[in-house]
Amino acid sequence: MTGVLAHGIGSRSDLPIPLFYAYAGAFAALVVSFLALGLLWADSRFSGDRAGRVLSWRPPARAIRVVTAVLALYTLGWLLLGPAEDNAAPYLVYVIFWVGLVPASLLFGPVWRLAGPFRLLPDRPRRPLPGRLGYWPAAAGLLAFTWMELVSPEPAASATLLIFLLAYGAAQVAGTVVYGHAWLERGDPFEVYSTLVGHLSPLGRRADGTLVLRSPFNGLDAIAQAPGLVATVCVLLGSTGYDGFAGAPFWVNALQTSPLGRTGLGTLGLLVAIGGVAALYTACLWAAGLIGGARGLTPRFAHSLVPIAIGYLVAHYFSLFVIEGQRAVILALGLDAQVNQEVVSAGVIATVQVLAIVAGHVIGVVAAHDRSVRLLEPAKAVAGQIPLFVLMVCYTLGGLTLLFAA
Repeated sequence: MTGVLAHGIGSRSDLPIPLFYAYAGAFAALVVSFLALGLLWADSRFSGDRAGRVLSWRPPARAIRVVTAVLALYTLGWLLLGPAEDNAAPYLVYVIFWVGLVPASLLFGPVWRLAGPFRLLPDRPRRPLPGRLGYWPAAAGLLAFTWMELVSPEPAASATLLIFLLAYGAAQVAGTVVYGHAWLERGDPFEVYSTLVGHLSPLGRRADGTLVLRSPFNGLDAIAQAPGLVATVCVLLGSTGYDGFAGAPFWVNALQTSPLGRTGLGTLGLLVAIGGVAALYTACLWAAGLIGGARGLTPRFAHSLVPIAIGYLVAHYFSLFVIEGQRAVILALGLDAQVNQEVVSAGVIATVQVLAIVAGHVIGVVAAHDRSVRLLEPAKAVAGQIPLFVLMVCYTLGGLTLLFAA
């Protein structure tokens, strides 16, 4: 079942876009957007949670959550009673749920907030959620999930998935009993994941739950700052980056020969990838604050990393979703059908991957620029963005290198 965790196509070096042209196009897009914004965008234009046209439509949330609960039980049934080979559960968890949350949230907003079955529990908090807790439980949960997917010895084994899902369910029930639904907004890793992605959707929700139609840039600007937000986004970026080089021959050889063992070295590699993303971000924000005459910028620009993380997720998992998603449906429904490996061409896959990474970074540049002209001293706002531009270039070139060279 290791194929569940592989991308839909094998080697990035076989994709029909030369790496030089991918680099050149990405760098040109970033430079042009940076210069244009510096010349033409002198004042902040985004209004965050205040923006958007209120929609009167109210989806049948309870019915949707009941359906989700039934689907979750169906997946557990596969884990408990399904065959060892050709079991649908790993595909349902890793492909349909984990990867599928990205396009669903981009199209329809924070779908796991709407569909999450734990919101069927009564909202009767025994005490308020501590503000210092922030997004840290979600960051820990996402780290645990990505470790299971990318590092654990048997990520597709029924026992592995059962242990994680039971621990995840117990944590959400306990948190909801104590803190009410406020826990799910910050402590459910998949609700936080879906909500962050959903901030780029034209369909969004304000802090009070009001459904609105708004610009994705206003959605990004509305991301609530809280402890652990930077860590959460860095886990998404770093784990996807680790996935990008985990299949490289040098790393595969290192995993097989390391005295730490495959799991030990894999764990270290995952943590180093996440730590590297966080360290580069922190250093560049420190430099931006030093040049721009402002302090405490690190949490205030975390929203600009969200589109970058989404770009990486789309680039790395697009082919997996369109190809292995077919297998998930075939196995789950017991269909007599074959997976169509040619449903999308290598050229289409390569184009989607490069565009996703470049678009994510350009959107990140726009979001960071708008926040910069709001927070930095006017005379230093453009100069203060140079470290942020360097950050975007490093992430872009790193992402393309992992995409094509792995």
